[in-house]
Amino acid sequence: MHTLYMKQKVFSLRGRFTIKDADGHDQYFIEGSFMKFPKTFEIKDTNGQTVTTITKKTFSFLPKFFVEVDGTDMMTISKEFSFFKPKYSIDAAGIDVQGDWWDMDFDVTKNGHSIGSVQKKWFTWGDSYEIRVEEPEMEHLLISIVVAIDCAKADQAAASSAAT
Repeated sequence: MHTLYMKQKVFSLRGRFTIKDADGHDQYFIEGSFMKFPKTFEIKDTNGQTVTTITKKTFSFLPKFFVEVDGTDMMTISKEFSFFKPKYSIDAAGIDVQGDWWDMDFDVTKNGHSIGSVQKKWFTWGDSYEIRVEEPEMEHLLISIVVAIDCAKADQAAASSAAT
């Protein structure tokens, strides 16, 4: 098991941020499209190779993301309609997320076996997440889930502030 840390920059217009290891070394670079439809995020390794592409469905009542990991369509993450806490569904073979999605504290399992967990770090400048990876081959998938859900939360926060 190893731990990664994702910290978003508060004033980044293009949605650029990095994922670092426990020693503070860059492991992945994430860049979101700016003023482009559909909105996409590319996650690249330290060699500049794209390992994951996340595409937000353009015209959808609730947020929906298509995730391609290592060149293969892996899953669809959809926000479900709910009156209280946000709920998401993941359309992928055996992948389940349990915990508090809204506060970004959750565990991810595949076929009932834990593959990792995510915890939001509070009292930091910008959004910071600790991603614990228990199955190294599932690392790209875990990072994709965190980025997609965080994007849905950011979009909802932007829509709420625009409505007031």
